[in-house]
Amino acid sequence: MEKPQHAWLQSVETSTLDRHSPSVTLEDKIGPPHYLLPYASDPTQTAPLPLLHHQQPQLSLPSPQPPPPPPSGLLNHHSLHGNASASLQQQQQQHAAMLLEGTSPDMMSAQSKLLFQINKYYNERVHARKANINKTIRDVCKVVQDVLKEVEVQEPRFISSLTEVNMRYEGLEVISPTEFEVVLYLNQMGVFNFVDDGSIPGCAVLKLSDGRKRSMSLWVEFITASGYLSARKIRSRFQTLVAQAVDKCSYRDAVKMIPDTTEVRLRIKERYVVQITPAFRCGGIWCRSAAHWPVPTVSWPNPNLVAEVKTEGFDLLSKESIYMKDKQSAAEGDAWVMSFRYAEDRLLYGGCRRRCLSILKTLRDRHLDIPGQPIMNYHMKTLLLYECEKHPREIEWDDTCIGDRINGILLQLISCLQNRRCPQYFLPQVDLFKGKSTSAMDNVAKQVWRLIRELLTNPRSLEAL
Repeated sequence: MEKPQHAWLQSVETSTLDRHSPSVTLEDKIGPPHYLLPYASDPTQTAPLPLLHHQQPQLSLPSPQPPPPPPSGLLNHHSLHGNASASLQQQQQQHAAMLLEGTSPDMMSAQSKLLFQINKYYNERVHARKANINKTIRDVCKVVQDVLKEVEVQEPRFISSLTEVNMRYEGLEVISPTEFEVVLYLNQMGVFNFVDDGSIPGCAVLKLSDGRKRSMSLWVEFITASGYLSARKIRSRFQTLVAQAVDKCSYRDAVKMIPDTTEVRLRIKERYVVQITPAFRCGGIWCRSAAHWPVPTVSWPNPNLVAEVKTEGFDLLSKESIYMKDKQSAAEGDAWVMSFRYAEDRLLYGGCRRRCLSILKTLRDRHLDIPGQPIMNYHMKTLLLYECEKHPREIEWDDTCIGDRINGILLQLISCLQNRRCPQYFLPQVDLFKGKSTSAMDNVAKQVWRLIRELLTNPRSLEAL
């Protein structure tokens, strides 16, 4: 008996979603094959998707028949007509073969038109988004730098690491056009051991390497009786310092602390939100929770790039985690959240990867920024990394392939939304949809489907998106 098309929903939802098994693919964890999509009206139903150009069925070409030979000794009008027919038939055969190979003038013309539309969208919509965000960043960073300068006067251990290098601010990440995170890197982590036992997904603890070295630590008053450096205690102290600095800084009329949170969040000019997160940089080491990476059965990235990424290491952030809220023990607040931002950025060098991400961010900001914010830029970045695994060859990231890559990522996003699960790239045990509203995910799934339907059916859709 043939298995119904929707059967994947049950099998995926009841699976362990264990990425440690080399036979498990992204589709096994988060969604169906790309040809199963929701109807526009109901994202829980599935329907066949129109074939993309690289999925066209193979044509059965008739074998060319040679023209009849002309009468002996004669080269008359009929023989010329026969040769012309044969020539025309050969041209038709060649044209059909070129269609299959994707090298026909018609197909190349279609690809050129698509590439033109993508380049136009990038030069207009994407550049406009970047220009606006860059202007916002400069305005926001002036305020944050002034606040951090006051913090440093009060407490020299919290030295501002927000500096501009090559027209970019180190440690600043754009969450959305109105929301930013500034990572404040702290010094002297040396006397602590990094402990990643997996008890809290995506988190780790810092424990004194030797109890006798407690007094040698720069952060001695934030070390618990059990010998752990408490992320919660450091954040609490930093929050007090920032609150005092806000009242003293030059921009005190334009900046306010956001209450009712243990994190340091500032509202600037009533429009922008900036979270300042204390952190330790862990370069040159790799965490146990990401030891499965790279997946042995996947040929991307190459060994040299893997070595670079693991040398890049990761950050430990003092911030709240959705997984900590499920824990009642006060000790859980001592844990640090692992972040792989720089490692992820390193993987996106080369080809059209970063260009693709910029287009996805622009589409997200313009069409998928709905109440509840179920989809953020980081979800797009994560799915782009999975797309790199599915298309490991560099030729698949040529500019001419960018349309296919964007379609693939949006299709996979729908699968994630339907399954209510989006595994983080390096830490697949961390679900990026945890805590998100199911109604918000349903609403954005419909929006994504409308978006991709427009992209697939309208060659000039980017002009209006």
